[in-house]
This record gives sequence, structure tokens and C-alpha cells, in this order.
Amino acid sequence: MQSLEIIGYKRANLGKKGSKDLRLEGNVPCVLYGGEEQIHFYTPMILFRELLYTPNVYEVHLNVEGDEYKCILQDAQFHPVNDMIYHVDFLQLRDDKEIKMEVPIRFVGTAPGVQKGGKLVSKLRKIKVKALPANMPDYIDVDVSELDLGKSIKVGNIKAENYTLINNASTPVVSIEVPRAMRGKAE
Repeated sequence: MQSLEIIGYKRANLGKKGSKDLRLEGNVPCVLYGGEEQIHFYTPMILFRELLYTPNVYEVHLNVEGDEYKCILQDAQFHPVNDMIYHVDFLQLRDDKEIKMEVPIRFVGTAPGVQKGGKLVSKLRKIKVKALPANMPDYIDVDVSELDLGKSIKVGNIKAENYTLINNASTPVVSIEVPRAMRGKAE
């Protein structure tokens, strides 16, 4: 898993007014769960650009006034109108406890169905994975080199190594659609 460092500062005021004041200053109220106690802190909004606006999965090295934690992004809430980051939750990692994360899917190979004129259609962009932090993959490769016209690959067809796929096994991941022009020829 790729890593990213975020620096935070402990919060003194935990109410709505304190959170609103932090947002006006360009900061985001945050909470770290999973340890002995919850840690409330804030961090500058600019530090979330690389963490939130990419499909990549990151292990976050959180530094809250000198105390360091290994964690992952659990949830982010946005303002409904202007898309400003409203609140972020982090989950502290423990080496012996499995975590659940959505991991991006990457397609590998050239599908014969595409070479015959079909269209590769991605049904899922991310897939939910359960694994120990050390075994969490950066992405999941799906081999499409044997995918023909009208065929699809489902979650159950993906081989999992050192992790468990949580999505329903019958959920399609990718398929090759037959174009309308080719459907007329087949009839």
C-alpha cells in the first residue's frame, strides 16, 4: 500500500461552533478511531487533495502534535452544495486485525472481443477487500485477454491472494458489449 503523511493538531472545542470556525479557517475537523480512545483533531484542507481525489489506496501516517499513528481513510463527508470537505474519519491500523477497503480495479491484456469490434464496459471501478494491513493490495488486476463478444468477468472469477473479496460473487466487473451494427448482422 502506498503511504501518505498528514499533520494534524488537537482540537480544544468539539462542538458545532468549533467545527464551523475551523472550516472558515481552511481546516477540516477529523476523528481517529480504532485505538484505546478517539482522537479529535483538525488538519489543513489542502493536505487531503492527494488522499481524496485519486482512485489510489493509501496508508496514512498521521502526526498529531508529535504522536504518530498508522491509519486509513474510513469516511469523508462533503458539503452538499459547494463540495467542501466537511469532516473526515480515520481508522487506526493494527497489524493483527483485518480491515475492509475499496481497492481500484486495473484491467490487464487485450480482449479478443474488442478486436472483433466490441466495446469493453467497466461495471465496477473499485472492489471491496478484507485483509490484514500488510496484505492489502494497491489495486486488483483483472485479466481480460480471454474475454469475447457478449461475455463478462464476475467477482467470483477473480483469484484472491492473501485477501478476501467481499462483493457478491455474481456481480459483473467487466463485459464486452456487442455493438448495435453487429447485432443486426447476427440475425
